[in-house]
Amino acid sequence: MSRAVTRRRGAFTLIEVLVALAIFAIAAVVLGATYVNLIQTHAALRDRDGSESDLAWAREALLAEPDRATAERGGDVVLPDGRTASWRAVIEPAAVSDLFDVALEVTAPPPGGSGDLVRRSEKLRLLRPTWSTEAERKDLRDKAAQRLKRQREAMR
Repeated sequence: MSRAVTRRRGAFTLIEVLVALAIFAIAAVVLGATYVNLIQTHAALRDRDGSESDLAWAREALLAEPDRATAERGGDVVLPDGRTASWRAVIEPAAVSDLFDVALEVTAPPPGGSGDLVRRSEKLRLLRPTWSTEAERKDLRDKAAQRLKRQREAMR
């Protein structure tokens, strides 16, 4: 009797094979759906207008500019695909020394060169000591000291 039991355990039953096939089929469907999603995402990224990249290149040009007046005038940056993007910045000092609120505007032709110019903008807050003068720093420090003095007096 023990021989029959031992021999029987050496093979898979029909139920075990069907369960294994069902698990394999579910895994194949999930992997197939993931692959299709990956292909669609890749196609969508390839078809984007590229303006995010244009903005990033202009941002790099702005950050590389040590002079505030030159940064406000802006300039041109040659993009990796040969197009030229124009950028300019509106720079306003914040209430903290060497800190600036910057509105960056970029205008570039669309990839392929056909169609209207694409305009993008973003707002940044930058710490740029080279963009401020010693007189501006002193003025901001004096204002901050006066604010602290008023707050201390109000607490008494």
